[in-house]
Amino acid sequence: MAIAYTPGEPSGIGPDLVIMYAQKSIKKNLLVYCDPDVLIDRAKQLNLPISLKESNPEICNKSELNIYPIRTDIKVEPGKLKSNNAAYVLNTLNQATKDCLSGRCDGLLTGPVNKGIINESGVLFSGHTEFLAKLSGVSRTVMLLATKELKVALATTHLPLKEVSNHITRKSLKEVITIIKNSFIYFGINNPHILVCGLNPHAGEDGHLGDEEVNVINPVISELNDLGYNLTGPVPADTAFTSKSLSKVDVVLTMYHDQGLPVLKAQGFNQAANITLGLPFFRTSVDHGTAIELAGTGRISLGSFNVALQYLEELQNNAT
Repeated sequence: MAIAYTPGEPSGIGPDLVIMYAQKSIKKNLLVYCDPDVLIDRAKQLNLPISLKESNPEICNKSELNIYPIRTDIKVEPGKLKSNNAAYVLNTLNQATKDCLSGRCDGLLTGPVNKGIINESGVLFSGHTEFLAKLSGVSRTVMLLATKELKVALATTHLPLKEVSNHITRKSLKEVITIIKNSFIYFGINNPHILVCGLNPHAGEDGHLGDEEVNVINPVISELNDLGYNLTGPVPADTAFTSKSLSKVDVVLTMYHDQGLPVLKAQGFNQAANITLGLPFFRTSVDHGTAIELAGTGRISLGSFNVALQYLEELQNNAT
């Protein structure tokens, strides 16, 4: 079966990534959910050959792509965001998700979207993680960023900082940690060692710098460790990523988006993948944005695209 690929924002580098990937002699079988004209026009701009085959599961030749055609009524121009294209972007995600849920595709690889332009179109959209959970009928998913050396999971995802504390409850934290534990079997790890960060500076200083650690995080860690989980923490986030702290740790759980991801991206930007845990199918994504200023230039790297594909293959292999 094929891996579904949604290029995301059409004026960004999502189409470029798959066109450049198609030039490889040996490649994974992708089914690209996209307007054929977008790919043809972008390939011309990149001065790269492209041949599109509709829903052909045996694509393997250089410069060929297997495509599920979804049309956009709005002219796509590299580097020029248009809110009228938001519906098209969401249509590609809807159809690709439907095909993953039905078993037509083995998993989903997503290109970068522009959240702001989708919201400007009148659709509330906080990110792929939340959108795919809703489409799949899943109450909670977990966002995980992974490089070869480091994995960072998030207790909350795309929230304003002032709202983070209210979303960290005993119930939500237990659900997040349970999803992480159960999902790591697909990384070949039955009971992962999870390093849990505190929310506040110095992990709250025993309640003097915030009480979330005392009232929420500590009790959850104690309860789950009593059930056989392998949790350490809460630890101060400013020392969580030292080599000594990370010794024998499989994944770091941070409380909010910018507590952990800057560290991971500083260590391995363009060599990381975004992985959604808790869906009924495997989904990975590139670790970067739309880079609209680079669309059509060819001055981009396939590094994260390749890593995301590699993780999809690893997860699928460990599931069989």
